[in-house]
Amino acid sequence: MVSPVVPSSGALTPVGLPDVRLLPGFWGSQPTRTIIDHCHTWMERVGWIANFTGEPRRGREFSDSEVYKLMEAMAWAGDPRIEELTRVVAAAQQPDGYLNTKWLGARYTDLEWGHELYCYGHLIQAGIARKRTHGEDELWEVVRRAADHVCATFMEGTGVCGHPEIEMALVELYRETGAERYLEMARRFIERRGRPALADIELGRAYYQDDLPVRQAEVFRGHAVRALYLACGVVDLAVETGDKELLEIVERQWERTVARRTHLTGGMGSRHAGEAFGDDFELPPDRAYNETCAGVASVMLAHRLLLATGDPRYADLAERTLYNVVAAAVALDGTSFFYTNPLQVRVPGEKIEGVSPRAEGGLRAPWREVSCCPTNIARTFASLPAYFATADGRGIQIQHITPSVIAHDGLRVRVSTGYPWSGSVTLIVEEAPPEPRRIAVRIPGWAGGGRQEWERSWRPGEEVRLDIPMAPRWVRADPRVDAVRGCVAVERGPLVYCAESPGDAPLLSEIEVSTDTPPVERGPSLEVAARHVVSEEDGWPYGNVRTKRGEPMVLWLVPYHRWGNHGPATMRVWLPEAR
Repeated sequence: MVSPVVPSSGALTPVGLPDVRLLPGFWGSQPTRTIIDHCHTWMERVGWIANFTGEPRRGREFSDSEVYKLMEAMAWAGDPRIEELTRVVAAAQQPDGYLNTKWLGARYTDLEWGHELYCYGHLIQAGIARKRTHGEDELWEVVRRAADHVCATFMEGTGVCGHPEIEMALVELYRETGAERYLEMARRFIERRGRPALADIELGRAYYQDDLPVRQAEVFRGHAVRALYLACGVVDLAVETGDKELLEIVERQWERTVARRTHLTGGMGSRHAGEAFGDDFELPPDRAYNETCAGVASVMLAHRLLLATGDPRYADLAERTLYNVVAAAVALDGTSFFYTNPLQVRVPGEKIEGVSPRAEGGLRAPWREVSCCPTNIARTFASLPAYFATADGRGIQIQHITPSVIAHDGLRVRVSTGYPWSGSVTLIVEEAPPEPRRIAVRIPGWAGGGRQEWERSWRPGEEVRLDIPMAPRWVRADPRVDAVRGCVAVERGPLVYCAESPGDAPLLSEIEVSTDTPPVERGPSLEVAARHVVSEEDGWPYGNVRTKRGEPMVLWLVPYHRWGNHGPATMRVWLPEAR
């Protein structure tokens, strides 16, 4: 199976990359090759690849992992440059399997912040991608030696990594090899956490999920990417060991996190301090962090839970996050990226041509000192077809509607659609076995939820159609989300919309919208009724503030994933509602 995740059991199985071909459309037209080229060029420019050749080291302590994520993307995309990168990486591996360009002389002396095991996790995932797309080669040998070194070093004791990631990689390596030691090592890493296993730090042990054992936690907390990567590993472990109780624990943690700690876009991580989840309903739009990597990790987790349980709500969240965090993170041309994805930007960002020293910013940057996000986008887009369809003993389920051709068990279906701009979907059967097969399409929760299903003996050329309602809709938050109380947002289909104010356009802080009339569609944009609300300044912004409302006006909204592509601008998703 050519897929990033191949569970040995579960309600559904993935339909792998060779059997899902994306056609031109929202996802099939993403600039995946451009993103891979861009990442490769920048990692050569900033010296992260050269670190493996013994040159003076450059980059953060985890920069090795970015090379490995790029290699994973190349493996899924069939990029031949992976062979040269493999030779460079292999030459740096020590005889006992140790491989790291930062800590060679001081191995495992800083498990809290060193990221050595984290880097191994990404190395293993790159090797698995290469093995599943190409077969065993030098990279596979490097991965096996590194993984065996980890088992020999950490099977006994209490050590874990400050940044979870290796856990899910080890389980996937077990799935690929059948070697029980990798599954056992993953289990021990997971069970040691929260005993505690790491030193206390200023941000607290919750930062790296070491405050509570996994089985005692009720919600995701701490650093959002760490928490979500750990949850992926826990789901993988639960599935492979048949631990239903453990799987249900993660489901409950996910449920509370989605219900109380997730932004409208699907973004996770409300706090800049620690890049962390906030408390329940702590969801400020302007201070939302919503790291791109957390969006990727959320999709990875939702996909695993979907395969394990078959519950479409997990695909619902994955869809929301893909369209409104992952797609927003990269510019339309594939050469600049957001690290954070707030829902409001008060001051237009500064255009950056080189390396940005900051994660935050109102404009995408071509590269950052911490550039985990571009490589994460690269590997996600390169493997994306494997997330779009699933199968069971009765047929296939189209989890994410996009122009594509899906083949499984003698059945081949062409999906023709303009989604997410249009809700019209036509399924054309191109090949079919004589036996009955079921074709199912997930209906998003915002459109009523559930599945549309057809089951029969199909003939080539047969078609079925469905229409998903796509009218724009006003959205209000739970009143406990006090940061946006009195505000509304607009969604259409799976897309969240925002107001964007470039240049000398009206200040978004001085506009309120009327919900008496529905938004009007104008191509990919929307029109809503609004008016200026200007406060008279008297030197003190509290008390009896006098406001003056202007004449009605039209406010244009654009899909959130498209904002920031035309230069510096202010932006907001949540708009004050006229009273």
